[in-house]
Amino acid sequence: MDEIILMKNIKKRFPGVIALDGVDFYANKGEIVSLLGENGAGKTTLMKILYGLYTKDSGEIYIKGKKVDINSPKDAINLGIGMVHQHFTLVNPFTVTENIILGLKSNKFTINIENAKEKIKDYMKKYEIIVNPDVKISELSVGEKQKVEILKILFRDIDILILDEPTAVLTPQEVKELFKTLKILKNEGKTIIFISHKLDEVLEISDRIIVLRNGKISGERDPKQTNKRELAALMVGKEVFDVISITTSEKKDVVLELKDINALSYRGHIALKNVSLKIRGGEIVGLAGVSGNGQKELEEVISGIKKPLKGKIFFKNIDITNKSPKERINLGIGRIPEDRMELGLILDLPVFENLIVECYDKNPFSGRIFLNYKSIENFCKKNVEEFDIRTPNISVKTKTLSGGNLQKCILARILSMNPEFILAAQPTRGLDVGATEFIHKKLLELRDKGVGILLISEDLDEILNLSDRILVIYNGEITGEIEKSEIEKGKISREEIGLMMTGTKKEELHATT
Repeated sequence: MDEIILMKNIKKRFPGVIALDGVDFYANKGEIVSLLGENGAGKTTLMKILYGLYTKDSGEIYIKGKKVDINSPKDAINLGIGMVHQHFTLVNPFTVTENIILGLKSNKFTINIENAKEKIKDYMKKYEIIVNPDVKISELSVGEKQKVEILKILFRDIDILILDEPTAVLTPQEVKELFKTLKILKNEGKTIIFISHKLDEVLEISDRIIVLRNGKISGERDPKQTNKRELAALMVGKEVFDVISITTSEKKDVVLELKDINALSYRGHIALKNVSLKIRGGEIVGLAGVSGNGQKELEEVISGIKKPLKGKIFFKNIDITNKSPKERINLGIGRIPEDRMELGLILDLPVFENLIVECYDKNPFSGRIFLNYKSIENFCKKNVEEFDIRTPNISVKTKTLSGGNLQKCILARILSMNPEFILAAQPTRGLDVGATEFIHKKLLELRDKGVGILLISEDLDEILNLSDRILVIYNGEITGEIEKSEIEKGKISREEIGLMMTGTKKEELHATT
């Protein structure tokens, strides 16, 4: 193989943090190289340097044997390098087509939108990634937005494709189609750098696997000669195990109840159809489903962002249907939002302000006029230590933290309010095995303390490992309820749950098996 990328002795420091400490990295033409590492290990930083989003402090970069300086994404694109980011870089008011062609060169003053749309449709057909080209980004689900990001980069003439957690929001079927696309690109001679925390996927798609830890290469492996346990140990420096709920806690009274909830999507379609459910204190109820089947609308209705068309919501027998998000928080409802970057945190604020943003107006943080900064400092330092939030100090801007540490900030903030119910939407999406293990343990600890939890996740393993009960949602309807004991006794299989996720109701399933 021909070496197409060579990065030598790359160093990068942020305030109080050594992000990369002399990293050497290479990739060959027609090769898929996976980068593994904990959140904050340096893998995304390394690729952002290759893409021109960050500048290296020292080191050398060679592309196709030529030494280059990459000072901007424009430089990278001109060198044939494209990157699909973990967190979306789309313009919400623009359509899918407008986002895909945004920034493309044209010999004329204007670009023919209709011609571009037809070309985009050809790409959609070729790679089997279907999204309505006329819909605005703001109206898309998270999974659909990720598809647009992938289409946007495929639409450009690139030789090197960097994918940062591309499958975090995709269903297993969509992942299979993406891998088919990547293999086509590889066979065309494209070089693909695949950043992921999903070890099964890395082992399946990679030609080589490189692991980073604390800003240094901790190992390189051939996927045919390694396994998940070894890779996880290389990532975190110790063995990591799946957290599985093998016990149940004592169930208490109903904390949250939905009665016949109907709600619209942002496109004006019915997204939730007569959804009814109950969640008791001391249980985790998992909501399983393929992206775009009403999970987002359910999250927004429960949190108070969206008003239902009809139906009622009760929290501890109190009608909260028309209460604001702030009122619901004050009553004891905590929320881990699906999109931590846009909805969970204010990234330009310092860490300490994000930790108190939902309780700054309460004692001991607020007097009648002024904030008590000493109390705030003590509180935030305690939470940073307890939740292992890796930050130089509590005054740095929150946007400098890695994905896992952002999620820990949200969890720390929620738990400081002592909630009785938590809505956890995609709580470990894009997180490494260490951060995922931490979040899962915290959720189980909360359940055992009597907190009721609704776990919305597209990761079926996460649902199966943590839930006491599972509800399946399809096309805005609950298609069935499964008790943990039914799975343990073999009365229902993972594959049968998959059938329910694609529209088969539980009673229909049992009628045919």
